[in-house]
Amino acid sequence: MQLGIHFMNFAFPTGARELATTIAETAKTADEAGATWFTFMDHYFQMEQFGGAAAPMLEGYTALGFVAGQTRNLRLGLLVTGVTYRHPGLLAKIVTTLDVLSQGRAMLGLGAAWYDREHEGLGVPFPPLGERFERLEETIQIVRQMWSDDDGPYDGAHYRLAETVNVPQPLQQPRPPILIGGTGEKKTLRLVAKYADACNIFAMGPEVVRSKLDVLARHCENEGRDYATIQKTILGGPDPLADTDAFLAEMERYAAIGIDHVQLVPSTSDPVAFAGQLGERVIPRLADITA
Repeated sequence: MQLGIHFMNFAFPTGARELATTIAETAKTADEAGATWFTFMDHYFQMEQFGGAAAPMLEGYTALGFVAGQTRNLRLGLLVTGVTYRHPGLLAKIVTTLDVLSQGRAMLGLGAAWYDREHEGLGVPFPPLGERFERLEETIQIVRQMWSDDDGPYDGAHYRLAETVNVPQPLQQPRPPILIGGTGEKKTLRLVAKYADACNIFAMGPEVVRSKLDVLARHCENEGRDYATIQKTILGGPDPLADTDAFLAEMERYAAIGIDHVQLVPSTSDPVAFAGQLGERVIPRLADITA
């Protein structure tokens, strides 16, 4: 099983002046420790449970571009980009730029978006949920077309592009991987089965996650998709440093149902030390656990 760092708290006593150093050192330490992913959230405002709009929040793709220049091996992405945040054509261009400048390490995480306050706050349209899912599917179609040899038009219900030109193309071939986050059984997991290379599910416990994967498997059967070609990942889990043995035992249970990657949020106020301790105490032993 592999492990990555999900960096989501930007509130440190030293304030914004030291954020660049903290992020750079955390990412470099994670890279050297053997972590495989480094992700941020994609929000305009910090989530309410972590302080809301009064708490600091950085723009995700700008932050990933910064991390790309500090690291060599980590796969870089956002968990996840809300479909309402950027026009699909621009999003494809942004992730392409990240892929080229990181030498082929970008991934695109997508979701239907949910945080109405930040949309209203910054004047960004926030359509009803059903429409957001329609836009999510069209966005995936547009991105896939822009990452192909087809640079012709796209004519959807919500988006119309006269030319899906994207030069240069991403370095990864056939394209950067697409991950869809969420657990909705009727729409989200169906879109995973139809389009995605990976899914990301909150670590709600192996039994709950297994039930979601069972639904995904049924969608794959209906779509004619090989379930095994989809990477299954989780976000969260027990604190790996408070009780490493208990954490690894939990990861064995997740691996038994097909999970092969876990994203962890730093559990201390020192994310650099957290990443370093993961490399010393957790990552080598986690690598022995197979899905």
